[in-house]
Amino acid sequence: MRGLTVAACIVLAPLAAKAGLAEQCVQHRNDDTIRPYEPVLKAGLLRAYAHLFPQVRMAPADQTFQAETHVRCMDGRLLACFTGANLPCAKMNTSRANKGATEFCRTNRDAQVVPAFATGHDSAYTYRCTAGQAVVAGETFPLDQRGFAATLWAPIE
Repeated sequence: MRGLTVAACIVLAPLAAKAGLAEQCVQHRNDDTIRPYEPVLKAGLLRAYAHLFPQVRMAPADQTFQAETHVRCMDGRLLACFTGANLPCAKMNTSRANKGATEFCRTNRDAQVVPAFATGHDSAYTYRCTAGQAVVAGETFPLDQRGFAATLWAPIE
């Protein structure tokens, strides 16, 4: 009987963990805490990955997938984001004054584009330089109501 109890706990633990995180999300509605990959969410994370990257035929290797996966809660739903080159999962910096862009424009007075390495990958804005001044040129990504790049997050279903 004891062996059966241990086996039941091992089998049911992942289901409880998944339900726990999803239940917390429903209960709290919004939580901007970005959490790492959770194995119990793998199937839903793979679907979210396929939704965000339909041109990619297969997910990255497990180690890479796990390292690049981020989870958060918005409107009572779990969402996933996958970092990569210029794909920020953090809350975006919505300040129009950007120290990196200002510094870059001091030495690149009329640059048409201020690169992300100067502005920070979390900048909500793109910049150009006009007479040595950083000027907002556009938005990097549309933002959701919580301040994250909306097009980089997909529901975990």
